[in-house]
Amino acid sequence: MWKRIVPYAYSEDIFSLSSDFLLSLGIKAVLSDLDNTLDPYSVKSPSPRVHELKKRLDGLGIKLFIASNNHSDRVLNYAKDLGVEAECMLFKPFARGLKKALKRLNLKPEEALMVGDQIVTDVMAGNGAKIRTVLTMPLSDDEPWCTKFNRSLDRPLRKKLFKKGLLKEAKP
Repeated sequence: MWKRIVPYAYSEDIFSLSSDFLLSLGIKAVLSDLDNTLDPYSVKSPSPRVHELKKRLDGLGIKLFIASNNHSDRVLNYAKDLGVEAECMLFKPFARGLKKALKRLNLKPEEALMVGDQIVTDVMAGNGAKIRTVLTMPLSDDEPWCTKFNRSLDRPLRKKLFKKGLLKEAKP
């Protein structure tokens, strides 16, 4: 059970991941969840700090790719505004969608990093696809009912992982 839910690392948010940490992993792409990882659910266009993140990743030679369970209109419009590729309706926690994204990017699992704010979707899908995962805190409490349900599963898991010392800080 633990193998599927323990992330490779933990970070307060995606913006706190240091360049040194990312470069130490030798990754070529960050697959990021959208809602409450890059921006809150209610934000329709990329915020300035997301544009800054993309610019920083570009400078490191790392591609930003949005990997979301949300519907296509929201995800694809957001991705277009940001100038990145995206896959939507991935049905995370199943790994199939992330494997499809890797194929689209022509990457091996070890060349990618999945970043997201939910254990029961992002971490489980990333781990299932053999991609290193980083768990973040959600950016906002503003969420649809289905995500609120997932949080009821996520909170006790996260608490247990912290208590057992299984959430290791994202450091090089």
